[in-house]
Amino acid sequence: MDRKLLSGNEAIARGAYEAGVKVCSAYPGTPSTEIFENLPKYKDSLYCEWAPNEKVATEVAYGASIAGVRSLCAMKHVGVNVAADPIFTAAYNGVSGGMVIISADDPSMHSSQNEQDNRYYAKAAKIAMLEPSDSQECLDFMKAAYDLSEQFDMPVMVRTTTRVAHSKSLVAFGERTEHAVPAYKRDTGKYISSPANAYRHHPKVEENLRKLTEYGVTSPLNRMELNGTKIGVVTASIAYYYAKDAFPEDTSFLKLGLTNPLPMDLIREFAAKVDKLYVIEELDGFMEDQMKAAGIDCVGKELIGNMYELNPQIVKERVFGEKPQATDVGVTAVSRPPALCPGCPHRGFFYTMSKHKDFVIAGDIGCYTLGGSAPLNALDSVVCMGGGFSVAMGMAKAFEAAGVTDKKVFGVLGDSTFFHSGMTGAAEIVYNNGNLIPVVLDNSITGMTGHQDNPGSGFNLEGDIAEKLAIEDILRSYGYKNVIIVDPQDLKAMEQAIQDALNSTERAAIIARRPCLLIKRIKHDIGKCKVDTDKCIGCKRCIGVGCPAILVENKKAKIDTTQCVGCTVCAQVCPMGAISREEK
Repeated sequence: MDRKLLSGNEAIARGAYEAGVKVCSAYPGTPSTEIFENLPKYKDSLYCEWAPNEKVATEVAYGASIAGVRSLCAMKHVGVNVAADPIFTAAYNGVSGGMVIISADDPSMHSSQNEQDNRYYAKAAKIAMLEPSDSQECLDFMKAAYDLSEQFDMPVMVRTTTRVAHSKSLVAFGERTEHAVPAYKRDTGKYISSPANAYRHHPKVEENLRKLTEYGVTSPLNRMELNGTKIGVVTASIAYYYAKDAFPEDTSFLKLGLTNPLPMDLIREFAAKVDKLYVIEELDGFMEDQMKAAGIDCVGKELIGNMYELNPQIVKERVFGEKPQATDVGVTAVSRPPALCPGCPHRGFFYTMSKHKDFVIAGDIGCYTLGGSAPLNALDSVVCMGGGFSVAMGMAKAFEAAGVTDKKVFGVLGDSTFFHSGMTGAAEIVYNNGNLIPVVLDNSITGMTGHQDNPGSGFNLEGDIAEKLAIEDILRSYGYKNVIIVDPQDLKAMEQAIQDALNSTERAAIIARRPCLLIKRIKHDIGKCKVDTDKCIGCKRCIGVGCPAILVENKKAKIDTTQCVGCTVCAQVCPMGAISREEK
C-alpha cells in the first residue's frame, strides 16, 4: 500500500474525505488552519467554507448534521470558547449525521494568548473525545469519530496539539466511503432546545456516556503495550511518543486514543500489571486527577508539571533526573523578536498613535498585536478576538465614572476580526453611547493565520469570487455618521484622520485601509528606499517606526534592500529628508 508523508492537519482533511463528510465549516486559527486549506482538493465530494467565526462554523456543521449528512468544524483551542454555546446544546440534542469538532490546542502558546487545556471541554460538554498521536491516527481517528458520533448520538471532539497538527509522518490512504443520508424528517422533540426537551435529553446523555465508557474498555482506540511489570505509563496524544523515547525499553504502556470518558476499568487492569504507574500528559492533569479520584495510585504532575510543551528530554530530566548533554559550538543565536513586516500597512497607524501619550488603545488578536511591541509601544491591552472595541468601551466608561478627562480612548481590530466578533462591539459603542473611536485596520485578508479570505475580501475558501461586505456600509448602518477612510502609510493623512475623528460632532469611526503586501492576487507598487548619508544626522528617528529593513551602521541609517518594499514610512519621519524612494 502506498504511503504519503502528511502533516496531522493534512491527514485530518483526508480522514474527513474518506469518512464521507459532506459539509465542513471553520474559522482559521493556528494550529488548525491547514485542515481547511487542504479540504478544497476534495471539493468534488464535499462542501467547505471559511465562516465568520467559530460559533457560526459550529452551527453550520450542526445544521448539516441535523439534515442528515456527516459534517466537520475546526478551530484552535481558544476558538472553542467562542463555539461553546452550540457545542454544549448539540451534546444534549444529539446528531443525525455524524459531527466532529476539531480542537487544536497550543501548548507553550506558540501563536496563542493562553494554553488552556480543551480536554475539559469534552468532559464538561459530555461528549466523546479522541486524541491522535501521529498523522496516521489523525486519518484513522477521524473515521472512527464519525462512527462513534452516530453510534452514541453525540458530537465528537478530536483534540490535537501543535506538534500533532504540524509534524509529518507516513500515512496510508483508504477509499472514500459514502455515508447514506436518510430522508429528512422533522424531529422537534430532538432538535428544538426548549427547557422541557433538554430536561428529557439529559438522562439520555448520561446513559450514552455510560455506554461509551464501557466501549472504551475494549475499544481498539485504547491499547496496552506490555513489555515488563516494573514500570507502566498511561499516556495519550503526542506525549505517548515522548514517553516511548524517555522510558526504558521494558516499560509497559497504556496508550489511550479515546480519552473522554476515560476507560477507568481498563486503567485499573493495566495498573494491576505494573509495580509503579506514571501518567505522562501535557498541560493539566486531566487523566491523572480522574485516576487518583478513582483510587488508582499514580505519579504524574508532581514530576512533569502542568505548563508548556513536553519533549523526550524534558520527560527524561523530570522523571529520571537525566540532564541534557550540551555541546558548546561557539555560536550565539541573535534574538529576533517578532515584528510587523516591512511595508506592513499597520505600521503607519501605530507609529502615528505612538506620538500621542494621552491615547489609550485597546487592541485585538491579529498581526496588529505587534503594535504593542517596541519601538511602537502603541497598545494598552489585547484580550481576545473582538475585544478591541468592547474592552475599549469598558475603559472609556471607567474613565467617565472616575472623572478622568485627559484620556482619549481608541478600540482597534482588523477586518477579519471585525466580521468575527467586532460588529457586536461596534453596536455596543453606539447603543450605550461610548466615548471612544473604533478603528478597523483593513488589510483585506486574514493575515496572522496565513492569508485566509473573509467576508470582506471578495473571495471564498475555494478562491471563487464572493459577495464583498463593505465595512464602511456596516458601520454607517449602525449609526456611525462619520466614517473616515484613510491610507495608514500616509502619515499626514493618518494624523489628520485621527484628529478629524476626535473633533467630529457626529459619531465617528476610522477605517485604515491598505492591502497586505503579501496578497499575491494584488499588484503592489513595490520599490526601494535609500539613505543619503550626507544628510543623515544619525538621530535614529527612522528606527522608531520599527521596520526590520532599517538599521544603523557607523551611526548612520541604512536600508536593507533585501527587505525594503519602498513604503516610505521611514522617509516621512526623517527630519532631514535623508531617506527617499529610489526612482524606477
